Amino acid sequence: MKTKAIVIPAAHTVELREVELKPLGADDVLVQTTLTSISAGTERMLLRGVMPHPMLQFPVVPGYETVGQVIEAGANARAWLGKRVYVGGSYGFVGVNPAFGGQSAYIVTPQSHLTDLQSLTDEQGVLLALAATALHGVDVAFGAGQACGGEAAPEVWVLGQGVVGQLAARFAKARGARVTVSDKVPSRLRLAVADVKLLAEDGALKAEDGSAVAALDKTCAILIDATGKMEAIAPRLMNVQKGGRVVLLGYYERIDLPYMPAFLRELTFAVSKEWAPGDLARARDAIAAGQVEVRSLITHRLPADDAPRAFDLAFNDPDCVKITLTWSGAPGH
Repeated sequence: MKTKAIVIPAAHTVELREVELKPLGADDVLVQTTLTSISAGTERMLLRGVMPHPMLQFPVVPGYETVGQVIEAGANARAWLGKRVYVGGSYGFVGVNPAFGGQSAYIVTPQSHLTDLQSLTDEQGVLLALAATALHGVDVAFGAGQACGGEAAPEVWVLGQGVVGQLAARFAKARGARVTVSDKVPSRLRLAVADVKLLAEDGALKAEDGSAVAALDKTCAILIDATGKMEAIAPRLMNVQKGGRVVLLGYYERIDLPYMPAFLRELTFAVSKEWAPGDLARARDAIAAGQVEVRSLITHRLPADDAPRAFDLAFNDPDCVKITLTWSGAPGH
C-alpha cells in the first residue's frame, strides 16, 4: 500500500512524498492519521543530521506524536478496530527509515504501540507523549525530593517554558507544589500555569510587573530543567536549597556544570529520560480528569501538505509552543 508521508531525504530538507507501507502482520494495525505534531527537539536533530545512529539514516520519516483511527487490524489485533488511538511511532515502511515514522497519512504499527484515546480529543491526544515525558520527569523530581520539603509540598522551579516545561509545571502544580517558571519568551510565560513567572533577560530575572528580581531572592527545593541548555542551569544552582534536587528533563550533548554550587548546596542530580510503562495512560487519565489542561499549548495549526513551513515555524518561531498538522485533507487520504 502506498501513502503520503513527510520525509527528510537529507539534512535541512523536508518534503511530502509517497512511500510504501509494509504488509499488515498478525499483531499489526493500519491507522488512518488525523493529526500529528512536530517535536522541536527530536525532529530538529533529525533535520540537522545530528541524531545518533542508527536513527539517522536518510531518507527518514520522522514523528512520534500521531493520533488517528484504526481502520484495519491483523488477526491478533482485532479488538482495536474502529478505536481512536495515539501512536508512539511506526516501523512499518519499506525502503525508508522510520525515526520514528509517525508523520504519515497511514501507518502500519504493532498494537503494542497504541494507546486508546478514550474520551480525549485529537488535540489532547497528540500531546500524550510529551505529557507522559513531563509526568515522568515530575515523578523523578518528587521521588527523592520529598525530603527537601518535608510534609509540605516543595517549591519547584521549572526552567524553560517550551511544551515539556509547560507540562512539567502543570503536573507539579497538580501535585500540590508551589511552582515558579522562567523563560526568555514573554508569550510562553503568558501560557504558563504557575504561582510565579519570571522573565529571563540578559542573565537577569524580572517579575511579571517588570521589576527586577535579585538572583538569590528565589529559592526552591527542586529545580527542573526543560531548556536542554547547561548555561541555563548553572546560574540557578545556588537557588536550590541545601539538599535539593536538580532534574535534567532536556536532552544534552554533555553534562558540564560548575561543581562549587553543587558542593555548597549538597545537591542531588537526576536524569529523566522519557515516559515509563503506564505513563501514557496516566497522562491520558490526568488530562481527561481535568487535572492538567493541554489544548492551549497548541499555538499553531497547519495542513500536512504545508509541512516545510510547519517545520520552519516549529524550529524558528519562539512564539510557537506546539504546532499540529492536520491530515484529513492531505494527499493520500
